Amino acid sequence: MGTLSLSDYEDVRIWAPWGHISGRWYGNRTERPILAIHGWLDNLGTFDTLIPLLPDYLGVLCIDLPGHGCSSRLPPGMHYSMHDYVFIIARVMKAYKWQKVSLLGHSLGGALALLFTALAPHKVDMIISLDICLPILESPRMLSGWAPYLEKHLVEEERAEQSEMHEPPSYTLPQLRSLMAKGSFESVPKEFAHHLLYRSVAKSQLYPEKYYFSRDGRVKYYVIFPMNRSQGSELARRVKKPFLIIKASNSPYVSPNSDEAIAILRKENPHFEMHEVAGAHHAHLTNATEVAKYLVPFIRHHRPPPVSSWSLAGEEANISKKEKRKAQERFFSWNLKRRSKL
Repeated sequence: MGTLSLSDYEDVRIWAPWGHISGRWYGNRTERPILAIHGWLDNLGTFDTLIPLLPDYLGVLCIDLPGHGCSSRLPPGMHYSMHDYVFIIARVMKAYKWQKVSLLGHSLGGALALLFTALAPHKVDMIISLDICLPILESPRMLSGWAPYLEKHLVEEERAEQSEMHEPPSYTLPQLRSLMAKGSFESVPKEFAHHLLYRSVAKSQLYPEKYYFSRDGRVKYYVIFPMNRSQGSELARRVKKPFLIIKASNSPYVSPNSDEAIAILRKENPHFEMHEVAGAHHAHLTNATEVAKYLVPFIRHHRPPPVSSWSLAGEEANISKKEKRKAQERFFSWNLKRRSKL
């Protein structure tokens, strides 16, 4: 069996009342795929280096969340929230008439996958979370951090209203790569920035060789789904499905705040796994080979290939000559008995 190819894809648009959800479906398009959801301010390009390492018998549908990448923005006057993003999973399922969904999410996408699984466990058969366990837990500093959002959200709305008259600030590609690295605290180094930029920028109409960020500025101030530790623990208790968490070693997003939830998962979910790989928050992008070492066996175990795709030649290679001779003798004996009854 082979792996997926970045060149084997179909760009899709999923209808939504405010426009569409943009996606890219890699590999097998005859079976229900894995639904992959990116993190905050990213887009489906975040999975570019991981896709070619995944088994090709399953497809992967990567989507851009509303306001990100090539997906439509929410209407003017609306705001983005984690509560509403959860419904995107249900909307995609409805569009393709899926009764079940397999979820792969990074950061915000992983938190959404966990929330959806806890809310509708009968609709999920597998969940993979990249460098996240729980949504952000409540803290005394949370309100002071959110306070500036009120004004900044209104500023972004004004900018959107004036977009036809005033183009956003534009930059050269090297400048954009530097901004991406700085904005991610070097989690996305300059040499990996292009994987996200090609769906996040538009060409300037005023300055040749310059580009500006095309995502909705309001997504920077989306409403997080805060919860206390008891709610986080209850989330963990409700997830009984195969669940894999891959933590990045140099990232704070799977923090001691998640210890109680992880302890519950280890104790009560026999299908729970957690592994750590070297790297920062975007380790799945910068260290995809190491991530795939844990992700691929998990996928193969919990969503194995159909029996019809097994290679007899490949299986025989794992059988010793003695075992093969015994199997041939059993078949010969069975065939003689069958013939004698004809």
